[in-house]
Amino acid sequence: MICKSELVACSALNFAQFGSKRFTLDELANQLGISKKTIYNYFRKKEELVQESTVYLLQRYSREIQESEIAFCKDPLEKIILIYKKGFEHLKFFSPTFLFGLKKYYPKAYDLYYSFRNDLVNKTIYELFVDAQKLGFIQNEVNLRLVCELYFLNLNTIAFGKTSLFDKYTQHEILQHLIINTIKGIVTEDYTNRFIQK
Repeated sequence: MICKSELVACSALNFAQFGSKRFTLDELANQLGISKKTIYNYFRKKEELVQESTVYLLQRYSREIQESEIAFCKDPLEKIILIYKKGFEHLKFFSPTFLFGLKKYYPKAYDLYYSFRNDLVNKTIYELFVDAQKLGFIQNEVNLRLVCELYFLNLNTIAFGKTSLFDKYTQHEILQHLIINTIKGIVTEDYTNRFIQK
């Protein structure tokens, strides 16, 4: 019999790829070779499964940005770029309807995503920008809160319009134009890192 964690992992990947509303429990049961009743042994309704699947996706991303080269990176601006690079690796597999479906049909799951996104930008990214400014990497007159709100808080809206930017452009191009070029515009004249060259 399938365990709950396997069910959630499979659900999360399918909801992200096909949309949480569009991908049905019948399709999930069929894909896993189980009965729909088995799903209901773990979850009373689809909304609970969508919610737990959203948590799974967010926790997986959180673990990945706290590991490897990101954790050991000493340059705060390079760290921001690596955080988004890792995020874009995940987002390229997301259907544009995934987040819209959460917002419209599964508000509790959307609130989890919204809270995570706000914490990531308004705490983690903002604090890395503050560190970079203290180190003299960012121009003193730059309003870091405004930069976060203008360029980082609503990246999902930019990346997922009616279609996904990931269907039209490479991850590298999106990273370059959405993240690296934004950071280039606020750094001091002599600042460089492996992504930003003068």
